Amino acid sequence: MGETARVPDFLTPELLDWRERATRLASERLLRLREDVTLDERERRRAVVVASREAGLYGLTQPSEDATPPSALTMLVVREALAAAGCGGLRGVFGDGPGVLAGVGEPLRSSHLVPMLAGELRAGFAFTEPSDAPRPTWARIDGDELVITGQKSYVTGGADADFLTATVEVQGEGPAMVVVDTDRRGVRLLRRFASFDGSHHAAFAFDEVRVPRSYVLGRSGEGRGRALERISEVRRVIAADCTGTAMWVLELLAAHLVTPRPDGRVPGDLERARLRYGDLRVKVYAARSMVYRTARLTDAGHNVVNESMAAKLFASEVANEVVDGAIQLVGGEALVQGHPLEQVMRRLRTLRLAEGESDVLRVNVARGLLDLGQGRV
Repeated sequence: MGETARVPDFLTPELLDWRERATRLASERLLRLREDVTLDERERRRAVVVASREAGLYGLTQPSEDATPPSALTMLVVREALAAAGCGGLRGVFGDGPGVLAGVGEPLRSSHLVPMLAGELRAGFAFTEPSDAPRPTWARIDGDELVITGQKSYVTGGADADFLTATVEVQGEGPAMVVVDTDRRGVRLLRRFASFDGSHHAAFAFDEVRVPRSYVLGRSGEGRGRALERISEVRRVIAADCTGTAMWVLELLAAHLVTPRPDGRVPGDLERARLRYGDLRVKVYAARSMVYRTARLTDAGHNVVNESMAAKLFASEVANEVVDGAIQLVGGEALVQGHPLEQVMRRLRTLRLAEGESDVLRVNVARGLLDLGQGRV
């Protein structure tokens, strides 16, 4: 178990059991599936889902029968353990969570939420407008319908989505979060595109798209807050992935540093290598402390918008520094296509932009305190 067993986090026996289950699932099944070149992405995802269901992890992101979601700390422990075992970012481990549809009533509960949780429908989160959009996506009210016009870009998973949850400025009422089926008249998929980490996105245009007013989540005027809650949740997911992946890189680097070269020299005997390695360990410890505290504050019911931004910002930058430092110490072989460090470097680099790029988050943390008086950061 390496790193996950070495660092005490004052976890309960139940949380330690979850960490052990996640680590065992990764080492015994998921790593083989990740490395199996005979599988295409759909086959790999299906196999991962089967393995995760059998291990009891797949449904963790979905509400239980009493509608009690797992604690933020539980999800942090599980996600971090998976990443620390080399399975960070692997798709299919968890089922779709309710996201912004959490607690929704009828008709959306039956028409969208339940089928989505069952894997029968796929959702995309449409928050960002393209930089050249003339105005934010908006809607006028026409009786019992909203008529939506605008564009959305960087819709993760949007190319395969059956519906989008989109932020829309409703005239006279303010921002709203609205469910928009992708097969409605006026919805156009403009393009599909992929980032260099392999993640897929889409861009959409809405041309006088009519949706029932009952497809608004909550009330008009509350859409931005609902969207930001979802974004904060995803930021905590990214932070957990980053700390776990940084732990995995540290273990890989440690193995390199203690392995003698053909000439008998041991890389870790060099003081500069030890200095670099020690510095990276200290920064990962600091990142983990921040991420765990944020999870505990979340479970205690605090407003953690600032803390989630800070945790995602710091953890993603530390993880990138760790993989960069590891590549420097391992040398040019780490940049050869297919090397574990080359692969993880590409994935981690994208996470510094996901759900808010680093400098934007820095500005927003300051704004949270200076303008809104919120948060403890």
